[in-house]
Amino acid sequence: MHLFFQKTPKPTTYQNIVYDQLLEDMAATKYALDNAYSNFENVVDPDLIDSWIFEMNAMQKRYKFLLNRVKQMEMP
Repeated sequence: MHLFFQKTPKPTTYQNIVYDQLLEDMAATKYALDNAYSNFENVVDPDLIDSWIFEMNAMQKRYKFLLNRVKQMEMP
């Protein structure tokens, strides 16, 4: 009965590797974005505030880029 519930491994292709890497990059970018928001909320120095705003904008643009790439790969 155990054999019926085992998942068959999907073949590893270059496209699967790229897709998995994109998902990992998205997760890392999400973590960096959350970190930037947290740091932004805890600084008082005007230069640091500007720095974290730039960091948040950069991470948002990176996340949007990665999301678009994932969506392109999911399209048939």
